[in-house]
Amino acid sequence: LDEPYVLITSQKISSVSDLLPVLEKVLQTNKNILVIAEDVEGEALATLVVNKLRGTLNVVAVKAPGFGDRRKAMLQDIAILTGGTVISEEVGRKLDTITLDDLGKCKQVVVKKDDTTFIGGGGSTDAINGRKAEIETQIEDTSSDYDREKLQERLAKLSGGVAILRVGAATEVEMKEKKQRMEDALSATRAAVEEGIVPGGGTVLIRAAEVLATIKSDIDDEQTGIEILRKSLLVPIRIIASNSGHEGAVILSKVADNKEKNFGFDAQKNEYGDMLEMGIVDPAKVTRAAVENAVSVAGMILTTETLISEKEEPMPAMPGGPPGGDMGF
Repeated sequence: LDEPYVLITSQKISSVSDLLPVLEKVLQTNKNILVIAEDVEGEALATLVVNKLRGTLNVVAVKAPGFGDRRKAMLQDIAILTGGTVISEEVGRKLDTITLDDLGKCKQVVVKKDDTTFIGGGGSTDAINGRKAEIETQIEDTSSDYDREKLQERLAKLSGGVAILRVGAATEVEMKEKKQRMEDALSATRAAVEEGIVPGGGTVLIRAAEVLATIKSDIDDEQTGIEILRKSLLVPIRIIASNSGHEGAVILSKVADNKEKNFGFDAQKNEYGDMLEMGIVDPAKVTRAAVENAVSVAGMILTTETLISEKEEPMPAMPGGPPGGDMGF
């Protein structure tokens, strides 16, 4: 929905007479409307569906999130975010008393099966910041881990931003390739938000290998495993250097000899420096998962008695050209 009004209520809506006054007011403005309620059923739901199908009014109804007191709090969050008012019998308000001033506003609402996203809420910045401060105080005061987690979720939703990325290109193939790159970048960003970032280009793996070099085991097999892992952590930077036309061993030696933990090699610009300052980073989660998965696979192979793989078929020889290669000359 683009630039919709947002009706927020903690009540069930079953009678069309409850909704009719506000729907008529919205219809006169030629705008869309999102209805957030405990439930929409019966005659009211049928009326909304008919209006939607006929194109008379673009209306979408969603169930209010959460339960009990948490639902009331989340509805109030939405009201503050959109600049609307929660219509509740507890404060003596009924649906037939709603005016356009009671409705929230936002630039766009994206409704999916399991979630609803508000983009560009019309609420006051001061009111939103005040609500966030209130939730932060509740987080500090609560002794329940469960309540703290739910409060943090609410705070994140009020603090989070939403961006729309539009990907275009001259051809469909180019557009799909750009879209794939964009999705990869988003996934990397989400991973970075979860666990932070580390210097890229294999730099952090070299530092991890240095730590492994200090670990000694009295068990020969364990020590062998440590050495295998340590040496394997030095391979990525050698491959990166080799792929860019450099001698991997030379690059590895220069980076390893430098005591700055963020010091690394920029293969694209052929220069050394602080990887964080140069903007060459990896999500810590991705790097950690790569090492963990590699160790897991290696361990499985070591305990496997037989491995089966497909036999590579030899490439067939190129067929000879047709007779008359001189083309008649």
